[in-house]
Amino acid sequence: MTVAARRTERLLNLVICLLSTRRYLSKEEIRRSVEGYSEGQEAFERAFERDKEELRELGIPLEIGSNDPLFDDETGYRIRRDAYELPPISLSPDEMAVMGLAARFWQQASLAEASSRALLKLKAQHPGDPAGADLLGIEPRLVRDEPGFEGLWKAVRERRAVEFDYRTRDGSQSRRHLEPWGMVAWHGRWYAVGHDRDRDDVRVFRVGRITGQIDPTGPAGAVDVPADVDLRGMVHSLEASNPPSTAQIRVADGTGGGLRRQALGEPGPDPAHEGWVLLEVPFRDLAALVDDVVGYGPNAVVVGPPEARRAARDRLLGAIAASGASA
Repeated sequence: MTVAARRTERLLNLVICLLSTRRYLSKEEIRRSVEGYSEGQEAFERAFERDKEELRELGIPLEIGSNDPLFDDETGYRIRRDAYELPPISLSPDEMAVMGLAARFWQQASLAEASSRALLKLKAQHPGDPAGADLLGIEPRLVRDEPGFEGLWKAVRERRAVEFDYRTRDGSQSRRHLEPWGMVAWHGRWYAVGHDRDRDDVRVFRVGRITGQIDPTGPAGAVDVPADVDLRGMVHSLEASNPPSTAQIRVADGTGGGLRRQALGEPGPDPAHEGWVLLEVPFRDLAALVDDVVGYGPNAVVVGPPEARRAARDRLLGAIAASGASA
């Protein structure tokens, strides 16, 4: 079982444990009751703190309190069932059609089995064909913006070392040799974490910067994954240590919703372009910023900084060249 699978199982055990109690459970009671926690006190404390944060990010109402309000008892934890349970799900025919479309999408991915089970449960409550005639002619596809994902995911499952060509933020490229421990999705991007043989240290790689194919370099089962490695924490630390820059983006009125949500402060009208507003958008990854902007076509323009403007221009010219159209 992979580290990610073990952690997911531990989180599930923790939720079941905290849901099944009417009183607050102390940390020691949780450690004894929940399978998956280390016997060592320090390791348990670290893992439990991460799990609490994970539950909060998932929106699970973790309640902290004491069993006796008159005395200073040890802090305990529980999940109130009435705050956790969802109301009955009621979907319109159109909403069920969308669910069917989503399930069809995941049939091409690793969540095919889970999506099929979920759809079967929904069909039991909502008779009819949720992916029927209304969806004829619509065929979702899994867009592969990050071609290295599949090879890395396979290497993680097989615990096999790999090598690949990697492009850094400044555009330089080198051959890297990695013992992959796992993969993390963070803010819409995939990252691979593992032991970098070239640096002899732990490294985080953004999958979108891998160029070419992933080449296995050793037998399956040869990669040893640390027992309690925090993949998500490593990716978060990388992002936190990379201070954001700010780009100036011009967007047309009524467009650019995603860019507007990322913007700092309120957008202001562009005095030189009627019907446009200027946004200050923070970014840590230039390629990711360009991906966001060019997706809006002629309704979004990079004003600055110069390197961002050049990158967006090069991306658009590359698309024109690939399409065979004239500039």
